Amino acid sequence: MPVLPSPRRSGALLLAAATVATVLTCGAAAPAAADEPGWTAEPVAGSAPAAVKAGTRPYFYLAGTSGTVLEDRLALANTSDREHTITLRGADAYNTAAGAFAVRSAEESTGAGVWISFGKGATVKVPPRTRAVVPFTVTVPPGSPPGDHPAAVVATEAGREVGVRVHLRVGGPALAALTVEDVSVRGKGAAASVTYSLVNRGNVALVPELAISAEGTLGKVAGRSTRTVPVEVLPGQRVELTEPWPGAPVFDRVALTLTVTAPGGARATARASAWFVPWGIAGATGLGLLCLGAVAATALLLVRKRRIRAGDGPGPSPHGSAVPEEAPAPEHELTGAPR
Repeated sequence: MPVLPSPRRSGALLLAAATVATVLTCGAAAPAAADEPGWTAEPVAGSAPAAVKAGTRPYFYLAGTSGTVLEDRLALANTSDREHTITLRGADAYNTAAGAFAVRSAEESTGAGVWISFGKGATVKVPPRTRAVVPFTVTVPPGSPPGDHPAAVVATEAGREVGVRVHLRVGGPALAALTVEDVSVRGKGAAASVTYSLVNRGNVALVPELAISAEGTLGKVAGRSTRTVPVEVLPGQRVELTEPWPGAPVFDRVALTLTVTAPGGARATARASAWFVPWGIAGATGLGLLCLGAVAATALLLVRKRRIRAGDGPGPSPHGSAVPEEAPAPEHELTGAPR
């Protein structure tokens, strides 16, 4: 499935009604490169039926209430010297784990993707050096929940797919809500980074802003000022992100606070703690202390041995006086004579 770029702004939604494609001759174009497919797909600029200029709208932005039908047009430009046969369909959109905007297959699409119809224009033959303008519709079913319903128009030929984003918003109360979860720290110093997950709990797409504050044992630690997160989190989606943290300390215990905000009043915080220990220095210091302890133990053993050797001969009594030598036992002669 194609992965599409995510814009910084959240849009409304797309809906278009499909009839037959209008094929208009294009002006002279430069030959397509050998590794290029030779055709492009993008929204038609403007709303007049005669408008054929494309490129001023990167995405479809449309909105309506449940039960209505919305319309728009797609431009297929053939820049090659051969005819192209392109198949068109709608698809549900979702976030990849890293936050990219991707679309589901025809079999997996059960939401706004199936609301999109090209009618008889679902397969379009585009002659060389021409642009085909293809109308399509999006029919919002009655009772559809309010909020954003991400979708895309997918153009396919010979296994190559090109997706064009459709921002579809159904009228009604909009709820902006998110949470930040699973915060952890990797690395240290200038190479440190913070990993975390963002979950969109509301019904509108969000482009959040993130700020990091940190408090160390000895005081405040440099964090990250507020910055826009370079992803658009779709309703009900979870993304796993990594934020560089060059201000992380090399040696300290730090309490970390992540604060995430988004338009519409969404706000969430999460906290985590991390130890930063320079294990190389710690290992060298530990080895030095171990060696110092061994030297001290050896010195104490030598002193003790010297004291023991000094105590082998006569020594002072416990009261400080010399211990008298024992008198030799008297010798007896064995002569058999009585004494």
